[in-house]
Amino acid sequence: MNKTLSPRTDFILKSIVEQYIARALPVPSQSIMDNYRMDVSSATIRNEMMHLKQDGYILQPHTSAGSVPSDNGYRYYVETLTDVRLPINQQRMINHLFHQVETRLEEWARLTATLLANLSQNMAIVTTARASNCIFKHLELVSIQDSTALVVLVLEGAIVRQQLATFEQVISQTDLTTISNKLNFAFDGLSKPQIMGKNIELTELEKSIADCVLNIMKSEDETGREGPYLDGMQFIFNQPEFSSPHQAVTLLELTEHKNLMSVIMANDMAGDGVHVFIGKENRAEAIQNYSLVVSRYGLPGEAIGCIAILGPTRMHYVRSIASVDYLSEVLTGLVAWLHGRKTTPESKN
Repeated sequence: MNKTLSPRTDFILKSIVEQYIARALPVPSQSIMDNYRMDVSSATIRNEMMHLKQDGYILQPHTSAGSVPSDNGYRYYVETLTDVRLPINQQRMINHLFHQVETRLEEWARLTATLLANLSQNMAIVTTARASNCIFKHLELVSIQDSTALVVLVLEGAIVRQQLATFEQVISQTDLTTISNKLNFAFDGLSKPQIMGKNIELTELEKSIADCVLNIMKSEDETGREGPYLDGMQFIFNQPEFSSPHQAVTLLELTEHKNLMSVIMANDMAGDGVHVFIGKENRAEAIQNYSLVVSRYGLPGEAIGCIAILGPTRMHYVRSIASVDYLSEVLTGLVAWLHGRKTTPESKN
């Protein structure tokens, strides 16, 4: 935590941060006087700004120019924010939109990325909530031909996977239903390692279907969660800080090579709630010119996802933090409902 500033110095620093966020131009002392009608002289303002510069809260790009916040200045600003929340009308709009989409983790993640990008005017990154090992929920076997069946496996989190299976013998729909009922009873709520460790007597045909189920689950575990879902990259490219080709290429490489999540998760996110990493606070060098607002959501130990906003250090922190905070709570409520922890998928009001 930064040191405590006097009320006047605090006011001036926050004025510089907010003006620079809004205009992307260095802030002179006269602008603070004009916009905030402070009952002090311009010389007093300049003197306070000199101390802020000496303490590392602001920078002066050129001798005759105004000042811009440093990473430390943004950190002070973020740590002293109070009552950060989305307006009620935006909360209602979000809740309405979530009730319109299909009840699937992937659809929720996709919608969240779109909403976050538009609310923050920066890039949004969202992963679906899932456990490290997928969980068996239900199996359906549908006869296609005499010796061919469609294996429909439902995993926890409304994930559905299908695969054709061919047998060495003719098998009826009645037999397939009997086998699926037996495996549903035996495997319900188990992960692949738990199923493999379960001692259950199976016929050769039942074993071949169980192996098919295990192969689907193995593939799902190795593939990992869908996404991440990205939206809003165009907002970053429209920011003056990222107009150079080098910045654009760096960001594109992160997204195209699917390294973005590993870069984001390199930061220490111990504890609950929203975490903000500003500039060089990010451990990964690739995003040290950015700020990251990130939160986990879901059910610890059962299904966890990640929701984040990536943008310039000159981002609108109030809006970004409020958006990530609210949407992470909405998603947590939906995941809890999907896992039977709630009777209705109602979002936070």
